[in-house]
Amino acid sequence: MTLLEIIKGRRSIREFRKKEIPEEIIEKLIDAIIWAPSAGNLQSRFFYFVFNLETKKKLVKAALDQEFIASAPLSIVGCCDYRISQRYGIRGKELYTIQDVAVSIQNLMLTAYEQGLGSVWVGAFREEEVRSILNIPPHLRPAAIVPIGYPDEEPILPSRISKDKAIKII
Repeated sequence: MTLLEIIKGRRSIREFRKKEIPEEIIEKLIDAIIWAPSAGNLQSRFFYFVFNLETKKKLVKAALDQEFIASAPLSIVGCCDYRISQRYGIRGKELYTIQDVAVSIQNLMLTAYEQGLGSVWVGAFREEEVRSILNIPPHLRPAAIVPIGYPDEEPILPSRISKDKAIKII
């Protein structure tokens, strides 16, 4: 697949087969995160790879009962790392750290799809509960949960906004 085919083919997956992800694929997912672009090369992100079923069940509760978080063999929690953002002040903290997590997750999701895995971006969760479940220190802020596994569904192609509504050529 070309990169554009991967981008266009990836879908949000919420139903997963009960199949573990091989270690060599986990390493590729980690590389995808580590090699993501970063604002000022600060790399102000940190990720928790959650395989433990009991922990994932707790994350389900914190994420407004989105059960697919526990049914995926792996759920990843992406966090902004505020320690690293101090160089750029408030903009670094409130924007660059979020950008760093977001671009890392994009790399992660595209790599997962390339490897035959499905994923979904979860932003709806009670942040303080996630912080407590994973014992996340104060300098990290949970920004997203990404369940990953082998798809057990084939979602239809979602519509996209027209190019003229998304792009202005100047």
